[in-house]
Amino acid sequence: MSYEPDWNVLTSTCPSRTSLARIANKWTAMIVIVLARGRTRFRDLKSEVEGISGKVLTETLRELERDGLVSRHAFAEVPPRVEYELTDLGRTLQAPLAALGQWAETHIAEVLDARERYDEPQ
Repeated sequence: MSYEPDWNVLTSTCPSRTSLARIANKWTAMIVIVLARGRTRFRDLKSEVEGISGKVLTETLRELERDGLVSRHAFAEVPPRVEYELTDLGRTLQAPLAALGQWAETHIAEVLDARERYDEPQ
Protein backbone atom coordinates (compact mmCIF):
# COMPACT_ATOMS: atom_id res chain seq x y z
CA MET A 1 0.00 0.00 0.00
CA SER A 2 1.49 3.35 -1.01
CA TYR A 3 1.29 6.38 1.22
CA GLU A 4 -0.12 9.58 -0.27
CA PRO A 5 1.05 12.60 1.73
CA ASP A 6 -1.46 15.19 2.81
CA TRP A 7 -0.36 18.16 0.68
CA ASN A 8 -1.22 21.52 2.20
CA VAL A 9 -0.11 24.67 0.40
CA LEU A 10 -0.37 26.61 3.66
CA THR A 11 2.34 24.48 5.29
CA SER A 12 5.77 26.07 4.89
CA THR A 13 7.47 22.82 3.93
CA CYS A 14 4.89 21.70 1.38
CA PRO A 15 6.39 21.41 -2.12
CA SER A 16 3.07 22.46 -3.65
CA ARG A 17 4.02 26.02 -2.68
CA THR A 18 6.56 26.16 -5.50
CA SER A 19 3.87 25.15 -7.99
CA LEU A 20 1.50 27.77 -6.64
CA ALA A 21 4.20 30.43 -6.82
CA ARG A 22 4.97 29.47 -10.43
CA ILE A 23 1.31 29.53 -11.44
CA ALA A 24 0.67 32.81 -9.62
CA ASN A 25 3.53 34.49 -11.50
CA LYS A 26 2.09 37.12 -13.86
CA TRP A 27 4.25 35.98 -16.77
CA THR A 28 3.22 32.34 -16.35
CA ALA A 29 -0.46 33.24 -16.54
CA MET A 30 0.01 35.27 -19.71
CA ILE A 31 2.19 32.62 -21.36
CA VAL A 32 -0.36 29.89 -20.61
CA ILE A 33 -3.16 32.08 -22.01
CA VAL A 34 -1.20 32.50 -25.28
CA LEU A 35 -0.17 28.83 -25.48
CA ALA A 36 -3.79 27.78 -24.94
CA ARG A 37 -4.30 28.84 -28.58
CA GLY A 38 -1.80 26.21 -29.72
CA ARG A 39 1.87 25.64 -30.46
CA THR A 40 3.67 28.98 -30.64
CA ARG A 41 7.11 30.17 -31.67
CA PHE A 42 9.31 31.98 -29.14
CA ARG A 43 9.27 35.26 -31.06
CA ASP A 44 5.47 35.17 -31.33
CA LEU A 45 5.17 34.56 -27.59
CA LYS A 46 7.45 37.52 -26.97
CA SER A 47 5.36 39.80 -29.17
CA GLU A 48 2.04 38.56 -27.75
CA VAL A 49 3.09 39.05 -24.11
CA GLU A 50 3.92 42.73 -24.27
CA GLY A 51 6.55 43.93 -21.82
CA ILE A 52 8.28 40.60 -21.21
CA SER A 53 12.00 40.54 -21.92
CA GLY A 54 13.58 37.73 -23.88
CA LYS A 55 15.54 36.72 -20.79
CA VAL A 56 12.47 36.51 -18.55
CA LEU A 57 10.51 34.67 -21.24
CA THR A 58 13.32 32.13 -21.63
CA GLU A 59 13.59 31.63 -17.86
CA THR A 60 9.84 31.27 -17.41
CA LEU A 61 9.53 28.80 -20.28
CA ARG A 62 12.38 26.70 -18.84
CA GLU A 63 10.67 26.65 -15.43
CA LEU A 64 7.36 25.66 -17.02
CA GLU A 65 9.10 22.95 -19.02
CA ARG A 66 10.83 21.65 -15.87
CA ASP A 67 7.47 21.50 -14.09
CA GLY A 68 5.98 19.51 -16.99
CA LEU A 69 3.56 22.25 -18.05
CA VAL A 70 5.16 23.19 -21.38
CA SER A 71 6.99 21.20 -24.02
CA ARG A 72 9.72 22.65 -26.23
CA HIS A 73 10.17 21.63 -29.87
CA ALA A 74 13.44 22.63 -31.58
CA PHE A 75 13.82 22.28 -35.34
CA ALA A 76 17.24 21.91 -37.02
CA GLU A 77 16.67 24.66 -39.56
CA VAL A 78 18.47 27.80 -40.61
CA PRO A 79 17.58 29.99 -38.87
CA PRO A 80 16.75 27.73 -35.91
CA ARG A 81 13.07 27.48 -35.02
CA VAL A 82 11.73 26.71 -31.53
CA GLU A 83 8.09 26.24 -30.66
CA TYR A 84 6.34 25.73 -27.34
CA GLU A 85 3.05 24.12 -26.42
CA LEU A 86 1.15 23.17 -23.32
CA THR A 87 1.42 19.58 -22.16
CA ASP A 88 -1.62 17.67 -20.95
CA LEU A 89 -0.78 18.86 -17.44
CA GLY A 90 -0.33 22.44 -18.68
CA ARG A 91 -3.74 22.34 -20.37
CA THR A 92 -5.32 21.78 -16.95
CA LEU A 93 -4.34 25.39 -16.19
CA GLN A 94 -6.14 26.85 -19.22
CA ALA A 95 -9.56 27.29 -17.64
CA PRO A 96 -8.43 28.65 -14.25
CA LEU A 97 -5.94 31.13 -15.76
CA ALA A 98 -8.36 32.19 -18.52
CA ALA A 99 -10.95 32.80 -15.79
CA LEU A 100 -8.46 34.96 -13.85
CA GLY A 101 -7.63 36.93 -16.98
CA GLN A 102 -11.32 37.43 -17.72
CA TRP A 103 -11.94 38.51 -14.13
CA ALA A 104 -9.12 41.07 -14.38
CA GLU A 105 -10.52 42.51 -17.61
CA THR A 106 -14.11 42.53 -16.34
CA HIS A 107 -13.38 44.19 -13.01
CA ILE A 108 -10.49 46.56 -13.79
CA ALA A 109 -12.74 49.64 -13.73
CA GLU A 110 -13.92 48.73 -10.22
CA VAL A 111 -10.35 48.07 -9.08
CA LEU A 112 -9.17 51.40 -10.48
CA ASP A 113 -12.06 53.20 -8.76
CA ALA A 114 -11.22 51.50 -5.46
CA ARG A 115 -7.56 52.48 -5.79
CA GLU A 116 -8.53 56.06 -6.47
CA ARG A 117 -10.80 56.20 -3.42
CA TYR A 118 -8.13 54.58 -1.24
CA ASP A 119 -5.45 57.02 -2.42
CA GLU A 120 -7.61 60.12 -1.82
CA PRO A 121 -6.39 62.29 1.04
CA GLN A 122 -8.43 61.76 4.20
